[in-house]
Amino acid sequence: MTIYDAPLRTLSGEPTSLEPYRGRPVLIVNVASQCGLTPQYEGLERLHEGYADRGFSVLGFPCNQFGAQEPGTAEEIQTFCSTTYGVTFPLFEKVEVNGEGRHPLFEELSAVADGEGYRGDVRWNFEKFLVSADGSVQRFAPQVTPEDPILVAAIEAALS
Repeated sequence: MTIYDAPLRTLSGEPTSLEPYRGRPVLIVNVASQCGLTPQYEGLERLHEGYADRGFSVLGFPCNQFGAQEPGTAEEIQTFCSTTYGVTFPLFEKVEVNGEGRHPLFEELSAVADGEGYRGDVRWNFEKFLVSADGSVQRFAPQVTPEDPILVAAIEAALS
């Protein structure tokens, strides 16, 4: 299985997959509305808008596994993201990123090591996975902000 094969649902509940993004760089992020890192939504939206004309997308996956910081319904999540942070990037159904219920997408992504060699369970909300056009994955810790030069340089390289 590849990340493109994993069955997904949009935040509104429509069946989908990542197949439409095959061959395009994307930044997959597990997100939450009530986290100290939630303001990263602003930077993620700037990345999404700033690179959209080059085929890049941010893809958000709400998760309630860390401190119950994403307790809302799909409608509440959508309203919060759009009204508070102006989010226009695609949001998917709430998923589990760790444990027995880990979504197959995050089963694949969590096997990738970050720059410090960490692989395994997602550590917290806003962990980032940059998938290049060729399907290779780079992992970034939750504290790496969307504006971090390391992440921006990786996105730029994925777009070249």
